[in-house]
Amino acid sequence: MASVKDLRVESDPTRDALGRGVFEFSDRYSVFDWGEMPDLIPGKGASLCTMGAFNFELLEAEGVPTHYEGVRAEPRSADSASEKHGDPRASTPDGDTVALADAPEVPSEMVVGLTQVPDLPFEGGAYDYDQYHEAAGENYLVPLEVVFRNSVPVGSSLRTRCDPADVGLEASEWPDEPVDLPDTVVEFSTKYEEQDRYLSNPEADRIAGAAGIAELDALARRVNEVVTERAAETGFVHEDGKIECLYVDGELRVADVVGTFDENRFRFDGREVSKEAVRQFYKRSDPDWVEAVKAAKQEADERGVADWKSLCEASPDPLPPEILQATADLYAAGANRYTGHEWFADAPPLGEALSAFEPE
Repeated sequence: MASVKDLRVESDPTRDALGRGVFEFSDRYSVFDWGEMPDLIPGKGASLCTMGAFNFELLEAEGVPTHYEGVRAEPRSADSASEKHGDPRASTPDGDTVALADAPEVPSEMVVGLTQVPDLPFEGGAYDYDQYHEAAGENYLVPLEVVFRNSVPVGSSLRTRCDPADVGLEASEWPDEPVDLPDTVVEFSTKYEEQDRYLSNPEADRIAGAAGIAELDALARRVNEVVTERAAETGFVHEDGKIECLYVDGELRVADVVGTFDENRFRFDGREVSKEAVRQFYKRSDPDWVEAVKAAKQEADERGVADWKSLCEASPDPLPPEILQATADLYAAGANRYTGHEWFADAPPLGEALSAFEPE
């Protein structure tokens, strides 16, 4: 599973039907595709689960199809489970599956529909998507990330891949501060390759299989509209984000998790509220490691190998205690503000948490 959450399978998907699983959100974090970092951010998993559930329920209210079923509440007895037989939000004796508002405490588990995720072979220096789709049939996780951009914050990869004029800006160079885009930009990148790789539309269409990129584009824009509107209502600026999708019964549904501080970037009072704050901290405090990661990825590309991390000669340092606490506060305070509910009673005001990341 991904480096920041685990998957517990309760029923397996088939070629014709979804299964059921539980995302167990951890306090692990990852930056620069490194995978699990050397420390944990207290409460981060609960923040992601809470924001993700909140956004899935917003999307469902707007008629956007998703794989979300609810959050996992406290364990209950087998008798209680049998009493709720037939309830689409009822679960196993391990615990109730409920809407976020009915959770007795801040959740860290989310129940979702599961689709097939075949292996993606890497042979002769290339990934074989034909084998992926042959194994998947027409019930599968689309092996793409669909990225939408409303603005171009500091640290966005868009700054390295195109000029401002390419996205409708009247500027010859990228400014040092975030810049809003005249129109939302949607891009496609790989999901299961060792390094994220942005794709042309024809290549993305081939990789998507039976799912069409026109439909993926439209779905991403609708998700973006919903999250952007909620962000504005709660004092945030929604800069960019991504979705993943499953394809089943000829329909695309939003999958994985959406609208959290890991999947999306937000600004509050002109400052970043996402794991981008941690990325920028590492760029300032541990530039040797950041450069070693970049060099290892480039070497892996040149060699035609997938495992770039084994070529990296440096490892990241843990976050200093004060930055670790500030990051925990960022996730907790941000989730409180975005959801409009005080899930994390000990969180400071969001502005106070963000002040720790300001360069000296």
